[in-house]
Amino acid sequence: MEKLKSIIPDPLKQIISESNPDDLSFTCSSLLEFFNHLPLFHQMVRDLTDPEMGLCAKNKEAALKDKAKGNECFSKRDYPNALHFYSQALRVAPTDAEDMEKNLVGMLYVNRASALHKMGLFLECLRDSSRALTISPSSAKAWFRRAKANASLGNYKDATEDLNVSLKMETSLNGKRQIESELRMILDQSKQISGMLEEPNDGNSEILGDEPLQIKLHSVCTATKGRGMASLSDIPQATLIHKEDPYAAIILKQCRDTHCHFCFNELPADTVPCTSCSVPLYCSVQCQLQAGGYDLCNHLRRCEFPENLSDELEDYVRQVTSVGIFSSNNEHSAEHRHECQGVHWPAVLPSDIVLASRVMMRYTQQQGHCSVDFNIHGILDLCHNYGKLSPESKLELHIYSIILSYCLEHICELKLLRSAVIASQIVILLSQIRVNSMAIVRMKIPDLKGRLDHDITSTVEQVRVGQAVYAVGSFFNHSCQPNVHAYFLSRTLYVRATEFVATGHELELSYGPQVGQCACKDRQQLLKDRYLFICQCSGCARLNPSDLFISAYRCTKPNCYGVVLDGCVAKYEKQKLNNSCGTLETRRTLKQKADMLDDDIKKVAHHLFRQTCQNGQCEPGRCWSCGSYHDIEASRATIVKAEICVSRLQEAIASNGVPFTALLDALKSIDILRMHLHPYNKRIAEVEDNVAQAFCLVGDLQAALDHCRASVEILEKLYDPNHIVIGNELIKLISVQLSMGHDIAADDLDRLAAIFSRYYGSHAEIIFPHLQYLKQRNLQTS
Repeated sequence: MEKLKSIIPDPLKQIISESNPDDLSFTCSSLLEFFNHLPLFHQMVRDLTDPEMGLCAKNKEAALKDKAKGNECFSKRDYPNALHFYSQALRVAPTDAEDMEKNLVGMLYVNRASALHKMGLFLECLRDSSRALTISPSSAKAWFRRAKANASLGNYKDATEDLNVSLKMETSLNGKRQIESELRMILDQSKQISGMLEEPNDGNSEILGDEPLQIKLHSVCTATKGRGMASLSDIPQATLIHKEDPYAAIILKQCRDTHCHFCFNELPADTVPCTSCSVPLYCSVQCQLQAGGYDLCNHLRRCEFPENLSDELEDYVRQVTSVGIFSSNNEHSAEHRHECQGVHWPAVLPSDIVLASRVMMRYTQQQGHCSVDFNIHGILDLCHNYGKLSPESKLELHIYSIILSYCLEHICELKLLRSAVIASQIVILLSQIRVNSMAIVRMKIPDLKGRLDHDITSTVEQVRVGQAVYAVGSFFNHSCQPNVHAYFLSRTLYVRATEFVATGHELELSYGPQVGQCACKDRQQLLKDRYLFICQCSGCARLNPSDLFISAYRCTKPNCYGVVLDGCVAKYEKQKLNNSCGTLETRRTLKQKADMLDDDIKKVAHHLFRQTCQNGQCEPGRCWSCGSYHDIEASRATIVKAEICVSRLQEAIASNGVPFTALLDALKSIDILRMHLHPYNKRIAEVEDNVAQAFCLVGDLQAALDHCRASVEILEKLYDPNHIVIGNELIKLISVQLSMGHDIAADDLDRLAAIFSRYYGSHAEIIFPHLQYLKQRNLQTS
C-alpha cells in the first residue's frame, strides 16, 4: 500500500484529496488508468489473487509434519501440545488426503479426540469422534474412542452401541478382545449408575431466549442528526425493541485464532477448520457450513455405510454420522465461500475491505449475477461522509477499491468489475461501512464458580471480536446518554430500551463514548475522528454533573463541593451553560432537576443552576460554587509526582508482584490526589481500583474490598447508579467477597440482577451465566 501511495503523482493525489462524491467517476478512472500501466500494481494483484502464490491453501506435507509432532507429544504424555499440533494439522489438511490408505482428516480427528480424552475434555472428545465417523464410518478406532467419551460422560447406552459397532469393524483378534473387555466393563458400570446424555449438538450451542418483538419502529428525520429511529408507542424499560442478523460480518484479525469466524463465540478446544482453506476456525460444523463450507459435505454424501450390520446398528450408524450435517438449513449467504480459492487477499487486506467484498458478494448472489449494473444504492440505504474524509483516507479508499475490484474479478470471472464505475461504487460502500458498521463485542467475565485468581478486580471487560453491517440497526443514532442498549448473542444484534421511552421519542444508542466514561471534549473528539460528526446529543449540549466532576479540581475552601475546571474543560461547559440558560423556562427546568439530585451533587448543582445562570461567568481556576481560586498549575505539578508512584504500582501489578513500599507510596498518592482533585474526579476512582488490585495480589482482601467500594462510589456519581458499568463493577465486588469466603451482600446481588435485567432482559443469564448460580448460593447460605 505504501509503495503504491508513494508512486502516485502528486497532481493526481491532489485531485483525489479534493474530490467529492460527484467526482468519483473521474478520480477512479484517472487512478485506474495510472495503475493499468504500472507493473508494481499488477504484481501486487498477482500476489493477492494467484493460488500458486497464496499461503492459505491446504498442504498435506505440512499436515503430516504437524501430525507427527502431535504423535510425539502424545507419546510423551504432553497432551496440551499434542492437542495443539493435531489442531494445526487439521487446519491445513486437505479433506481428500490419505495417510497409510486412510483419510488423513479422519485420522487427525481420532488422534485429537484421544488427546482431549486424556485432558478430561470428554464432550469435546465425543464431538471429534463423531466428526471422524462422518468421514470414515468404518473406523473401529473412532467408534471405540466415541464409546470411551460416552462412558466418561455417563452415557452408557450410547457407549454400548458404539462398542458393538466398533466390534463389527475391528479385524484384528487383539482389537476385538480389547473391545469386548471394554464392553463388559461398561455394562457393569451401567448397572450401577444410570445416566443419559443427549447427543452433542455440533452446532452453535448458545441457547437464545425466544423473546418476541412487540414494538413497532419507524424511521424519523431530525434537524440535527438526520435519519433516526423512533417508536409508534410507549416503550417500557427493558423492552426488546429490535433484533437483526447482519447483512455481512467478519471477524477481526486479532481474534482469528480465539473466536469462531461465524458466530464470534470463543473457540472450544475442538475447533473445526474450513474445509477448503487454512484461515477460518469454527466452533462447530454447523457454523462452518453456514459460513460456506461444502467440500466435507460433498465427501460425506459419497460415504457408504459399513456392511454386515444389523438393521438396528445401521440406523444407529446413520444417526451418528449424519447429525448436524444433512439437517443444515443455511439461511446465510455463505459469506466465506468466495474467499476459499487458495488465495490470501482475504487474509491480507484490512477487515473493512474484506467486509465490503462480502457485502458485494451477497448482493450479487441475490441478483444471481455479477455485472456492471452493480449499484451501491441497491444494496444498503446507508449514509456516508465521504466529503468529510481526510485526504489520506480518500486516497486509501481509492486504492483499496481498485485492488478489491481486481480481486473480485477473479471470482466473478468478469472484467466488468475493473471499470471506474464499479471502483467509484466501492469507494462509497467503504465510506458507508466506516461510519455505519458496528463492532461485535463479547463480555469477558470471570468464572465465579471456579477458583478465583489474584487479579479478581480487573476481569470484566468488553472484547471487540467482529465487525458487521446491520441494514436496520445502522439507522439508530448516537447519544452520549443513550436510552437503548445494543448487545450481541452470536452474530445477532439485539437492541433493548434501558429506560421508559415515550411515543415518538427518538431511540438512541451509544457508538462508544458515554457520559461518565470520559469528558465532553474527549467524547466529541473521538466521535469526530471515527464517525466524522460533532455530537449534539443532550449529554454534549446541556450541563450534567458527570462532565463537571470527571476531570475537575477540588475547591480550596473547606467543605465546599464546587468544581474547579481548567481552561479546556471550562470552554465546553460554559458553552453548554449558555445553551442551557437561554430562557426563563429552561432555568426553571434546571432548578427542578437540581432539586431531584442526591445531597452530595446538590451541593454543587444548586449553586450552579441558581447562580451561574444569572451571570454566565465560570472562569478557569475558579470554583463554580463559591468563586474561590485554585492554582491549577501548582496542583498539576504535584499530581505528576504522585502519578509516578501510581505508574510503579501498575508495573508491579502487571508483573504479579507488589512490593510493600510500592503499595504504601500508592496509598500516599491517593491522599495527594484527593487533596487536589474533586472527590468525584474519575482519576481517583481509577487509582482506587489499582490499589484494590494490588491488595488482592498481597492477599489483603478486606483492604481490596474497601478500595474497590471507594472506586464504585465515585463511579456511581459519574454514571447512572443503575448503569451497566456499575453492574460490571459489582461483579468485581462480588468476586472479592467470594474469594474472602464471605456471603455476597444482598444489596449488591439485587442491584446486579436488576441492572443486568434492565440491559439484557431475558438474556441476562446468557450474558452473565453465573447470575443464577449466585442467586442460588445466597439462598443456600441465608
